[in-house]
Amino acid sequence: MEAISPSIVDFGNLPIRNSDADAEGLKHNVDEIFQKVDKLEQRVSEVEQFYLKNTSKKQQSGSSKGGSSTVKDKERHIPSIRKQHQDASKREAAAAKRMQELMRQFGTILRQITQHKWAWPFMQPVDVKGLGLHDYYEVIDKPMDFSTIKNQMEAKDGTGYKNVREIFADVRLVFKNAMKYNDERSDVHVMAKTLLGKFEEKWLQFLPKVTEEEKRREEEEAEAQLDMQLAQEASHAKMARDLCNELYEVDMHLEELREMVVQKCRKMSTEEKRKLGAALTRLSPEDLTKALEIVAQNNPSFQATAEEVDLDIDAQSESTLWRLKFFVKDALEVQGKSAASAGGQNNNNNP
Repeated sequence: MEAISPSIVDFGNLPIRNSDADAEGLKHNVDEIFQKVDKLEQRVSEVEQFYLKNTSKKQQSGSSKGGSSTVKDKERHIPSIRKQHQDASKREAAAAKRMQELMRQFGTILRQITQHKWAWPFMQPVDVKGLGLHDYYEVIDKPMDFSTIKNQMEAKDGTGYKNVREIFADVRLVFKNAMKYNDERSDVHVMAKTLLGKFEEKWLQFLPKVTEEEKRREEEEAEAQLDMQLAQEASHAKMARDLCNELYEVDMHLEELREMVVQKCRKMSTEEKRKLGAALTRLSPEDLTKALEIVAQNNPSFQATAEEVDLDIDAQSESTLWRLKFFVKDALEVQGKSAASAGGQNNNNNP
């Protein structure tokens, strides 16, 4: 991306030998490259954000031994993200079906409790008005009864129970409400307490099936998340490779345009060469190294990295001279702005 700089091809001041049409054609090509680079930069940013986010998550979660071995076990083809979503939907459907079966089995326990001779006070909603229980809603936050539970279990519109633990919580609420509102010496309180004890005893026998299903679902969700993460990483890795190839092609195209530009430039005058040589001495060490690398590109025998370099300006090709001029101009402008922002003065003149 560093090679793509608008000031490298300044058509306003470019000494083109041929017609303005040539300059306009070159400018149009460069504008097209810049538009493509803008789009590529957006994609590069997307890839960077993905990896930054992933790195942050890994640092927060830590590199646990178990997680590491799980990733190593994934030495297989990673399905596409779309396939991952499809598989996730199938897993969710299968898990929902298994939970429905658990709730059906739990219904057997519910029938045993509701068929008990003491269950009748809890089968329907409390008749608050008929019994004159004026403070009932002040004491009880959420009324519950077995007919409401039954309707929730049989609901077909998506509003019913999703988990057997939800049913368990509502059954306990039926009895807890009765025990809370009624005096502990009352018949209703004693009936509720007795049935709650029987219900919790049966629940403890049923609980291993629930925990087994919950553990299975957690493992499936963890597996699905890992697969999705690996699929996303594979997708972004491919995007990064594609971006690298596209950026390389852009760089090559830009290099061709540079050569076309310098070939169309007039010959540099002796005075211009003198100014260029003087300007080179004002470059920072880092920029001077880059300038010498430009010379070496068209002159393989030139040792740009030697301790002492003898640069003969007059011996350089027109292409090299104009590329040096463009580079030095930009470099000195940047140095000048840096000096100005630091409170210094820019005494450098462009070559």
